[in-house]
Amino acid sequence: MNKIKKWIIVSLLISLISGLIVVLFTFDSDTLSALMELKTEYLIAAAIIHSLTYVIWGMRTHSLCKALGYDIGYMRSIEIVTSGTLAASITPSSLGGEPLRIHLLYGEKMPLGKATAVVLGERVLDGILILALAPISIYIIRGVLNDPVFDAMFLFAEAGLIFILFLILYALWRPDPTKKVVYFFVRRVAPLLGKKTDAALEKVIDRVDSELEHFHDSISVLMNEGRKGLSYGIFHTLAFWFVDFSMLYVILVGLNQHPDPIIVFAAQVILMILIVIPATPGASGIAEFAGTTVFSLFVASSVLGIAVIAWRAFTFYMNLLVGGFVSFKILKDADFIKNT
Repeated sequence: MNKIKKWIIVSLLISLISGLIVVLFTFDSDTLSALMELKTEYLIAAAIIHSLTYVIWGMRTHSLCKALGYDIGYMRSIEIVTSGTLAASITPSSLGGEPLRIHLLYGEKMPLGKATAVVLGERVLDGILILALAPISIYIIRGVLNDPVFDAMFLFAEAGLIFILFLILYALWRPDPTKKVVYFFVRRVAPLLGKKTDAALEKVIDRVDSELEHFHDSISVLMNEGRKGLSYGIFHTLAFWFVDFSMLYVILVGLNQHPDPIIVFAAQVILMILIVIPATPGASGIAEFAGTTVFSLFVASSVLGIAVIAWRAFTFYMNLLVGGFVSFKILKDADFIKNT
């Protein structure tokens, strides 16, 4: 519990300080006028839209679990994914949400390998979609900037993203080479963690091999007899990101900004790639500054800071609040909390 509180405080402090810096540097004589003309009904709509993403995410988890033969209820699935947003908001690259969701699915009598397949399968679906959209988004943003230097940078970035996408697809298609790479890293990292004896290392390798087999077997099930569930998962992934990206446009309309929706969507695809890399808790600080840079392409400078703060209010602070409430409601007696 103390560690969780510490990381929540650290995440909040970094985000609040970064947000204050963004507002101070973008504040001008028109900012107060923009605040006076703010349409609060659009902010309420944005909150509802973000809440809808929890429901869609829960539906995706339900579909993938059912495809593997485990009927996790819709409400329980929504609780599981919502509780994961707290851990994701206070861990680097949002990676803390995955172990928690796996733990909760495992608590629903789902084998660890299959629970891992569902949770990592969701991340793979998200990653494939974002990486597939990235080259298109970069092309759209290039048209807005119209700068030869940025053109060269974006072309290089496009090539890199396409390469990463092919690596992910190859890893899913050919699991054996994936195992070899994982074994290589396990053998290098295990001694650093104190696993220095051959016997202990062999146990680590056996555990990795077992879980990878479960994972790849589950992916195989999803792509064969679980195709219907996987198709629902793909549909929910598309719906999730469309709804989530729509929220920013609604916020901007509430600030009397009317940019091209396609540019708004394209910018967020690029932003998602930027904020998943940083090692700060919940991408705090990086998200505010990266958001300011990207949103400046289509948002007036006088309301840029307000737009960034409003966007983070829903994608970060709301996740902390809702995720925290659900987490402490369903995990108050769980070993996950007691041992933290």
